Amino acid sequence: MHGRLEKKVCYVTGAASGIGLACAQRFAEESAIVVGSDLNENPNWINEVPGETAFFELDVRDEKAQHSVVSEIINRYGRIDTIVTSAGIAGGGPVHSIDLDNWQSVQDVNLTGTMLSIKAVLPTMMEQRSGSIITVASIEGIEGCEGGSTYNASKGGVILLTKNLANDYGRLGIRANAICPGFIRTPMFEATVSLMGDRAEKIKEQHKLGRWGEAEEIAGAAFFLASEDSSFITGVALPVDGGYTAGHWYGMTTLMGLE
Repeated sequence: MHGRLEKKVCYVTGAASGIGLACAQRFAEESAIVVGSDLNENPNWINEVPGETAFFELDVRDEKAQHSVVSEIINRYGRIDTIVTSAGIAGGGPVHSIDLDNWQSVQDVNLTGTMLSIKAVLPTMMEQRSGSIITVASIEGIEGCEGGSTYNASKGGVILLTKNLANDYGRLGIRANAICPGFIRTPMFEATVSLMGDRAEKIKEQHKLGRWGEAEEIAGAAFFLASEDSSFITGVALPVDGGYTAGHWYGMTTLMGLE
């Protein structure tokens, strides 16, 4: 059976786990050639992502390594049709207590690493006059939250970087869109939610669908943005958040009989 992305070369950073792994798997299901990279290798990755695949260990902060990986992709496959920049780390706290090293580390991975990943693939996409750039931002790049200054600043930067890419490269046939996940059940989420205690339930309630999201649901959005179905979409920050950013929830649906 032929998938919707047959013969397309899709490159995913942060592909060893979580959202990145789910995107790689979805692309593979759609018959794409899938290349993944991550700081740490997942020894089962080739088995978890079937089909024609390759995996590279990569620190997204290393510009030379970024270009080396992209050069190898081009040598093997001749093109790059889609990049998903999923590599990211968490960090936070109120500003008066922010550790500068932690602040800088989060910006370096989440924002600078995203920029460097895209910078590495752009010459190929410009030569092709085609490509889909999909950044993984966050709803926390759209709105603030308690203790989120470090992470939110990095993801807000990713959203505006993405919009600028759409402005700069659209007439070369290159589209750029950001996915803004809500709270998604991934290893990074599990580490964070374990620190929240009873407050985690209050956060879950703000997702109007009443549950956490799954990595596969983000991968579905990434597939849409990689496919021709989104051919007239660029410069968008797309919340995939179960309605988290739709407004506040105070439990009035109970009184209205809507549960």
